[in-house]
Amino acid sequence: MTTQLRNLNVLISGASIAGPALALQLSRYGAHVTVVEKAPALRTGGFAVDFRGHVHRKVLQELGIWDDVHRRQTHMGTQTVVDIDGSPRVDLPSAMMSGDVEIFRGDLSAILYERTLDTVEYVFGASVATMAEDVDGVDVTFDHGAPRRFDLVVGADGLHSNTRRLAFGDESRYLRYLGYYVAGFDMPNHLGLDRTARVYSDPGRMLSIANYDGDPDRAGASFVFASEQLAYDRNDLGRQKKILAAKFADMGWETPKALDALDDADSLYFDAIAQIHIDRLSKGRVVLIGDAGYGATMGGMGTGAAVVCAYVLAGELARAHGDHRIAFAAYEAEVRDFAKGCQKIAGNAGPFLAPPTEKKIRQRDRAYRVLSSRLLAGFFKKLTERAATNIRLKDYA
Repeated sequence: MTTQLRNLNVLISGASIAGPALALQLSRYGAHVTVVEKAPALRTGGFAVDFRGHVHRKVLQELGIWDDVHRRQTHMGTQTVVDIDGSPRVDLPSAMMSGDVEIFRGDLSAILYERTLDTVEYVFGASVATMAEDVDGVDVTFDHGAPRRFDLVVGADGLHSNTRRLAFGDESRYLRYLGYYVAGFDMPNHLGLDRTARVYSDPGRMLSIANYDGDPDRAGASFVFASEQLAYDRNDLGRQKKILAAKFADMGWETPKALDALDDADSLYFDAIAQIHIDRLSKGRVVLIGDAGYGATMGGMGTGAAVVCAYVLAGELARAHGDHRIAFAAYEAEVRDFAKGCQKIAGNAGPFLAPPTEKKIRQRDRAYRVLSSRLLAGFFKKLTERAATNIRLKDYA
């Protein structure tokens, strides 16, 4: 451990990926780091996330978790687009869909948590309530627990960031809705899948049933659907289930069985496909990282971008010996184009996964066949890595 930041006291809001990744690097530079998380414990499960290209690989190696990620990867195989009767239309190879290495978000979060448990303070079951900044620091109160003072506050609390709301204003100013919703939950593995997936689309809707971990009894159902923007309580599980059931009530293939499983699901991921667009990533002593600053619900390599930008932010703070004015400006200059490039890819995720017409579904499937062919496999790999590698990393060591 080095000591460039030994006098720096940092609060990070959010214990998913970006927060613990940043905490890991800051603690190595000698900073005292506190991570506050509104969930009562570390979140488990979640969608699988992948890493692509030499930039992601370098950062995972610098974080010291490259081998851990490989040990806990999904080993996901081929995914197959099917007709309504289940007959295959096109096979999508793992290298196309799962990048160089793929891991469940919850497993990656656990790896980072395990690496920081002895050097970082974690406070679960609490959230930032207010922040008051002066020339020397930030006074923070929480919805649970005593108030505290920090030198810097980092918002790593996701697309619907509470930290961003407190420091920069209401979410409606920055969240751009892209016309689709996504949902996911666990269901019985009635198709007998083994690290494979089946994907079915009809106009404006998609259902994927996948088995990522080899568990013969469990699969994951993922839904994508086009919709006008919906009004609902993000904490109302029952209401979200009703919306999803209504949107897919008349869809064929395995949809009725998936909806039966939805009734019994204890948890459900349900959110708009949306992006955050904000002019600046920092304001005074508060800075945003990961989905809080440049997030996209899916398709934008958000996890890869989060760990890369965590590495950069920690490095710039170390280079500036904790001077946030210098470090935050440098961080923004380094990551802005990179983050925007990742977001650009995500902009078409909804209509690509759930094309609006039968004609466009056929066009997408033809594109899948061409891009997954041996002739173009190398080209497609370079294409998908272009945004992921569009940053020249400094050597912060």
